Amino acid sequence: MIKAFLHKSFSVTMALLVLFSTVSFTIEKHYCGDVLVDVALFAGAEKCAMETQELALQKITKKHCCKDEVDVIKGQDELIKSFNDLDFEQQLFITSFVYTYHNLFESLPKQTVPHKDYTPPKLITDILILDQVFLI
Repeated sequence: MIKAFLHKSFSVTMALLVLFSTVSFTIEKHYCGDVLVDVALFAGAEKCAMETQELALQKITKKHCCKDEVDVIKGQDELIKSFNDLDFEQQLFITSFVYTYHNLFESLPKQTVPHKDYTPPKLITDILILDQVFLI
């Protein structure tokens, strides 16, 4: 039972690891001067009220007060790795690990039980009491 639970939990962990390693997302930050106004994941950050006033001032001063930063975190695109792409030490570690793990669990020899299908006869009366034979 614990082996099945460990197997399922390991499978879920590996699936989540693959999922999170391939997800890409962006973080957008909007600054007004040196003050962080808004941070957004997967969508655009909201602009501050100064943005509308800045458009009017931009024609005159050509200097921006507000700025946007976009951080893109890319996920992994290729998941297929070949055994030959690994270094010799990594190949040696993987082969020794698989070999020792495979030989760690030895199966027991199959035992045959000769009286598995035998059903004892039904006792109508207790013969020892009937014959009055007792162990002393």
